[in-house]
Amino acid sequence: MRVILDADGCPFGQKNLSVEWTQEGKTRQWQVPSGQTKNLLGPLVTLDGVGGPVPRMEGLLSRDGWYLISDSGKDVYKNGALHYRDRNHVQDLYLFVYGTDYKGALRSLAAISGRVPMTRKYVHGSWYCRWWPYTADDYREIVQGYEEHDFPMDILVFDMDWHRKDATVGQGDANTRGWTGYSWNRELIPDPAGLIKELKEKQISVVLNEHPHDGIRPHEDMYDAFIRDLGVDTTQTGIPIFDAGDPHYMRNFLKHAHGESDSMGVAFWWLDWQQDYLFPTVRGTTTKHLPWLNELYYNYSRKNGLRGLNFSRWGGWGDHRHPIQFSGDAVGCWDVLRFEVDLTTTSGNAGCFFWAHDIGGFYQGLDPELYTRWTQFGLLNSSLRIHSVSGKNMDRRPWLWGEREEKAMRRIYHLRSQLMPYVYSSVRQCHTDMLPLNRGLYIEQPAIEESYRHPDEFFFGDLILGAPITEAGKGADFTVDKPVYFPEGNDWYSLFTGKRYAGGTTDTVPTPLEESPVFVKGGWPLPLQPYKERMASAPLDTLIVRCYPGYDGVSNTYSLYEDDGLTTDYEQGIYATTALSYSKSGNKVTVNVAPTEGHYAGQPSQRAYRIELPGVPANSRVKVDGRKVRASYDSTLGGIVIEVKKRDIRRNLTAEIELQ
Repeated sequence: MRVILDADGCPFGQKNLSVEWTQEGKTRQWQVPSGQTKNLLGPLVTLDGVGGPVPRMEGLLSRDGWYLISDSGKDVYKNGALHYRDRNHVQDLYLFVYGTDYKGALRSLAAISGRVPMTRKYVHGSWYCRWWPYTADDYREIVQGYEEHDFPMDILVFDMDWHRKDATVGQGDANTRGWTGYSWNRELIPDPAGLIKELKEKQISVVLNEHPHDGIRPHEDMYDAFIRDLGVDTTQTGIPIFDAGDPHYMRNFLKHAHGESDSMGVAFWWLDWQQDYLFPTVRGTTTKHLPWLNELYYNYSRKNGLRGLNFSRWGGWGDHRHPIQFSGDAVGCWDVLRFEVDLTTTSGNAGCFFWAHDIGGFYQGLDPELYTRWTQFGLLNSSLRIHSVSGKNMDRRPWLWGEREEKAMRRIYHLRSQLMPYVYSSVRQCHTDMLPLNRGLYIEQPAIEESYRHPDEFFFGDLILGAPITEAGKGADFTVDKPVYFPEGNDWYSLFTGKRYAGGTTDTVPTPLEESPVFVKGGWPLPLQPYKERMASAPLDTLIVRCYPGYDGVSNTYSLYEDDGLTTDYEQGIYATTALSYSKSGNKVTVNVAPTEGHYAGQPSQRAYRIELPGVPANSRVKVDGRKVRASYDSTLGGIVIEVKKRDIRRNLTAEIELQ
């Protein structure tokens, strides 16, 4: 690009600053007043109360070939606090000029405001959450139900009723003073430390909901200690109100509001902030509470060597540094499901990579078919998280919605567990390359017009294409004939049926309730694991490498990423990668698992391997490391399976298949 500046000493304007570049053979120009006409859209703050499509923020990516982020007039973050800008600091502009290099644009966002950090691995697993006054025994029953019905669980969320609601002072919200609270409701949960210990022993992480707008009030167990550390005389000042703009207040607030529960083993906090209509900005600043609290809470969670983790609504530009995001209290209906699919994809255009949606919707959503389809969308999301409003019929435990629906949803939960090595490797790519987990087709193929015409489709990582069902089906099988565009460059194979679809074409995919339009790139190794009840914490003791057929002459490598899933050790290079390769030449297919490089705490030194080759005939000849072996034929897979016993992860593995 060519920057033309008339250094006349005046602020940037229409006459003294312009930028030119060549895009698609034409000269383009930007000036300060230029506006967007072809923005590819971004996220929104929340889906609270949304019952259909609503306007979104702009994203960084635009077919205009440029985007401007104006930070002019906004507060400055310095020495842990917010400050007004100097009145002489008139403009603060960030201009991105990228043409169709959308990946370069996202990398540039990291250059000015930091990368998306690695998340804790368990957030990408299965969550149970419901607004309901559960007792300790109720929580035990929920966990037992997941075990008995063969559904995995990684996170159990305690919504508001975990704390007492007997406050007599405070501004309140939703016609109650009970939403803010930090003292355990021991009538419902007599021994919270004991309950959390039980759950942790089962490798289940506990999350607590909070609404901090009323701060710590006199009825709270920790109030006296909080006031003492705060160093105020309440006879003179009254009850200290919540003050996110005072570093001294917030240090002590977080210490006392969270300290007891953190010591019990609470994994992280759900910052359910909804009060900007009451408190539009942090006191003494022009900044809204949400983005600032996300920063404070994320930093607070980075202790004892753990990665930061904040679960909260989207705070705008730069909030990608505080994953993960809670999308809010949406209405359960087909229109919202359809909108969520599109929103999840466009949100990545602004760095919002990890939406944790209320699968099934927060309100309403009592149709078992709708819930099943929403769960199928959850297969290809940052997390498989269910949640709903208080109500006796609103429990989204998947075995409560009908036998057929339970079976269909169990298949999704099991697939999610099996996909975890791929999901986590894709999360790593979000960190290293600033590539969204759910990404628009245009990010991968910006020059192909068809890539812009399918808001209901997305890449999930590099190797999977999703086109979720977002409408009611017909007939006894609730079948939807789904039109799907398959990006060019390779064939695509249904994860559910194994059927091949040619790249660069559009086809109709008949999809009954038990299936979902999910497709895997042919000619690439897809890393999987056997089904695990704790999908995000179980060791990868058996690596499954599934390779759907590739074109003749193809040679592709995918990198499996592993680390401890919890700590910041990865920032010091403490992690492991394994190169998985697939090649095809004539009637010969070769699959290679290279020696694992790197190390991390808890890394298995040995593992077994299962190489799955759909579409390969049963009579094919197989060698492993040069020795003839016998493969088995899997009729469900429609191909052969090569089993390799446990071996050192630093040892190379080569499987050669001669097709017959």
